[in-house]
Amino acid sequence: MQMADSVFMFFATLIVWIMTPGIALFYGGMVKSKNVLSTTMHSYAPMAVVSILWVLVGYSISFSTGGNAFFGDFDWMGLKGVTFEPNPDYSATIPHNLFMMFQMTFAVLTVAIISGAVAERMKFSAFILFTIIWSVLVYAPVAHWVWGVGGWLRELGALDFAGGNVVHISSGVTGLVLAVMLGKRKEANESGPHNIPLTVLGATLIWFGWYGFNVGSSLSLNEVAMVVFINTAIAAAAGILGWILVEWMINRKPTMVGSLSGAIAGLVAITPACGFVTPASSIIIGLISGAVCFWGVIFLKKKLGYDDALDAFGLHGIGGTWGGIATGLFATTTVNEAGANGLFYGDASLIWKQLVAMLATYVFVAVVTYVIVKVIHVFVPIRVNEEEEKVGLDLTLHGEKAYH
Repeated sequence: MQMADSVFMFFATLIVWIMTPGIALFYGGMVKSKNVLSTTMHSYAPMAVVSILWVLVGYSISFSTGGNAFFGDFDWMGLKGVTFEPNPDYSATIPHNLFMMFQMTFAVLTVAIISGAVAERMKFSAFILFTIIWSVLVYAPVAHWVWGVGGWLRELGALDFAGGNVVHISSGVTGLVLAVMLGKRKEANESGPHNIPLTVLGATLIWFGWYGFNVGSSLSLNEVAMVVFINTAIAAAAGILGWILVEWMINRKPTMVGSLSGAIAGLVAITPACGFVTPASSIIIGLISGAVCFWGVIFLKKKLGYDDALDAFGLHGIGGTWGGIATGLFATTTVNEAGANGLFYGDASLIWKQLVAMLATYVFVAVVTYVIVKVIHVFVPIRVNEEEEKVGLDLTLHGEKAYH
């Protein structure tokens, strides 16, 4: 075990943790003032629920080494055997329980991202039940496929450095399914940000935390980690430019919310690729992500008519999908010998592996999410009633107001 790597990963874990409160502020500022506390609760609740689930069963299902290609076993339930001693299957230089904590922050954040799609209309009780079931039946298996020892996508050779499939596509697709099943908000056409400075603060914390998210996925402060650091910063910057250039051309006005959305789009797209591509490629990935996610948020959502309130699919689903494709195009072993060469570096097979991985994730996540919602609805109403929605969820569900 190396002290430098342990300190590095301890710090990375802390700043990834900050991303979830950042999501709460980012989302909270984007909704009406009567729903800001309800929306932030949807981000804070996973910090409690998913953390406990992760210790009890989630980590074992995701990363235990005795399962099969699709599902880990239960040998590490309650963190039995997960100690300070490193597990060389994942990292020989940091404590095993530190690796577990780092991965826990990912599981928490993924559910917080989903909440953006259901803002201003989903019952809190239903969201808690959904969080519990979805974390065990969807997040943990997909994490095992991609990162767990023996996981079928890992064995296939698909690349996902820091969670393009596991975090962003899974949360984005889940958000889309939930948005369609819940239906539109009654005031969807009148809804808008009530506090953009709050959203700016949230986005800043998310961007800061993303350095831990991506760079920490190196599990060591090495040469690859520094490339990841550069790529993460550059892709976010390019994402802003990609978004506001398109926005400027179409709407004639670049916006602050557009800039923040562009940064998130760039960060999402670089996540699966960050440890496998060059900084020059990161600029291209970020620019395209800003433009593509603008299209998803502004045009695709309107054309298809679904109400993804805070664009969980538009940013994370579409951005993650482009990032997975971009990994298959731009990956090169000159950056990371443990990776592979993509299409632009002479190997077309990687792009097919990426497409298989993303398609499998889309189908599995969509189908299981649909079934979970149907089952929950048998026992608990999924959506608030019309009066609760009109008055606001802060008062009707939580009995408090953000502003007096």
